[in-house]
Amino acid sequence: MRAAIYARVSTRDKGQDNENQLRELRAFAARSGYTVVGDYVDSESGARADRPQFLRLFQDAHQRRFDVVLFWALDRFSREGVMETLTYLQRLSSAGVQFKSFTEQYLDSTGLFRDAIIGILATIAKQERVRLGERTKAGLAKAVAKGKVLGRPGVDAGVVAHVKRLKAAGSSNRAIATALELSPSTVAKYLVE
Repeated sequence: MRAAIYARVSTRDKGQDNENQLRELRAFAARSGYTVVGDYVDSESGARADRPQFLRLFQDAHQRRFDVVLFWALDRFSREGVMETLTYLQRLSSAGVQFKSFTEQYLDSTGLFRDAIIGILATIAKQERVRLGERTKAGLAKAVAKGKVLGRPGVDAGVVAHVKRLKAAGSSNRAIATALELSPSTVAKYLVE
């Protein structure tokens, strides 16, 4: 099986390098019977998706240049959050590329429990989406409780009343929009309020 190795450290200026990860991952590949066909090495924050080698890894994955990606640990692969990280792993799977974490034995899409691992990751991703929605709703409720008015600012009740008067007098939406310097869609929206 052809393997790609992804290694990442956050920065070089604090004496960090990828050599420990690369050495261990190459030995891991050899023990697993994999042929390493490429190293993808970044010295960038894992909280960013625009890491050059990370992007190239996905381009090459979709071109099926390798069959499995090996990485030291999930936090070396990505630190963007649960949803984003799971999306990356699902992108690999959809490209027909498996993945293995060296330090997290359970994070392995190559073995007997491949479907279970991907199912668990998908469930976690779904739960994170639900929690995000709940946090958003709670934040909005808190803002409303503190007196914040939600919605787009600047909707003048007087303008809405004027639009309705013009419509009642027989003006078309387009004529009202032109007269009041509004878009026709805004006029239509004001008419249903």
